[in-house]
Amino acid sequence: MGGSANGATDLSSEMEVDAFRRLFPLRFHERHLVESVRPDARPLGKARETSLALGAVGSADGSALAKIGCTTMLAAIKMEVMTPATDAPDEGCVAIDFHMPAICSPIVRPGRPAEAAPVVSKQLSDTILSSGMIDLKELSLVSGKAAWMAYLDIYCLDADGALFDAALLAAAAAFSHLQIPVVSLNDDGRIVVVSKQNEVEKLKNKPVNEEKRKLKLKGIPFALTCILHKNYILADPTAEEESIMETLITIVLDSSCQLVSLYKPGGPALAYESVIQDCIALSRQRVRELQTILNEAISDMEVD
Repeated sequence: MGGSANGATDLSSEMEVDAFRRLFPLRFHERHLVESVRPDARPLGKARETSLALGAVGSADGSALAKIGCTTMLAAIKMEVMTPATDAPDEGCVAIDFHMPAICSPIVRPGRPAEAAPVVSKQLSDTILSSGMIDLKELSLVSGKAAWMAYLDIYCLDADGALFDAALLAAAAAFSHLQIPVVSLNDDGRIVVVSKQNEVEKLKNKPVNEEKRKLKLKGIPFALTCILHKNYILADPTAEEESIMETLITIVLDSSCQLVSLYKPGGPALAYESVIQDCIALSRQRVRELQTILNEAISDMEVD
């Protein structure tokens, strides 16, 4: 009897905690902050467990699945031949789209675009292009006539906070996995993508590149989003934390820990210089973690 009574008491106290969390979410979180811990038992400056899998989409030229906690992103790249712009005849292009289907979050309604999607999409484009990770000249095929267009689509499968961080990680991993297709020049001087079905084209026509090749990536950017609340800094917030404590700051550093961008989309808390320095210090630590995770994912792919 005593055991069942204790079980009922435990259940009752769990229900009380859950009710308190729902009714007074900020007070619930602040009680944890006083103890320098989060409701999921993480220290304030620690990111959630992170994993990467390359080659997640067999039909894509490059792909990756990234998970930070429950936040899950699927990135896929398709390469197409295009005519380069007249002002950049020796450069290819990268087009980036970020998608948030209704399955990713209860706040995303079917048939309605998610408000966050175009914001994250713009952030990704600005970061990837300004970081210099991709040399667009590497995407050139024939000067002024043909170049590669890399279409990068990122799908958010679970939106549990720090969306940009996970999307950028998935994008970097997909470009690390990317294999640029084999192409040749046909009799009309047109570029032909060589597939298994038209392997004879490679033998018959002049090859532009003999075999699939990797992109040389420089200064891969990594992001860490932090919440600023009173005197506290919370690294890698969950969706619940983001909804309760509104001031976010996202630091993007490259693999050499050089600052690429700093993004603060508003919120009541002020970002003093000392606070920004603390966020950058946490970001440096996170870059080392993410670089290791990416390197291990690349090594696992090469072994397979």
